Amino acid sequence: MADLRDLVISRVRVKMLELFFNNTEEMYYVRQITREIKEEINAVRRELDRLLGAGVLKSEQRGNRLYYSLNKRYLFYQELQQIVVKSAGLGQKIRRLRRKLGDLTFVMFSGKFVRGVPPSPDEVEVLIVGAVVLPELQALMKEEEKRLGREVNYAVFTPEEFDFRKTRRDPFIMEILYNTRVMVIGSEDEFAHRQVQGL
Repeated sequence: MADLRDLVISRVRVKMLELFFNNTEEMYYVRQITREIKEEINAVRRELDRLLGAGVLKSEQRGNRLYYSLNKRYLFYQELQQIVVKSAGLGQKIRRLRRKLGDLTFVMFSGKFVRGVPPSPDEVEVLIVGAVVLPELQALMKEEEKRLGREVNYAVFTPEEFDFRKTRRDPFIMEILYNTRVMVIGSEDEFAHRQVQGL
């Protein structure tokens, strides 16, 4: 299965990128990082220097501690975030359990979900299109909700219903199409493409 480890050789760096991109608003000091990713402090320090030097992370002195956080102005911030979202956490689980979950055409995470920003009550965070095995999906989403400590707003459509609602410019679907997203399964172009009526 495609993974961040295909691109990044350092295991410690992969774990650190996953930690920071799964908690985009958090700041960590060195010992915190070593506890979270269960790696040696010297290896963590070495990777922090590399990520700081590359501009992926930034640091800030607070009291007697140096804290590290993501540099959201880093040139490849969004691309790295998308890779991590697909290769870790819920994205990784969905891709790994794809056959068990049914015949999935599209799986989309909203931009807010990816950034860890709680949605408004009517906002969809995860959209799944396909012939879905609902009990399997519900079990997976319950697991994610437990991990996040909150409910996840998700919606499921058959491909036919999704296409029909896109063609009719259904406000619910249009709202999803106009907002930022990360495609975990399926093509961005096919997801957003709208069939012209009568063709």
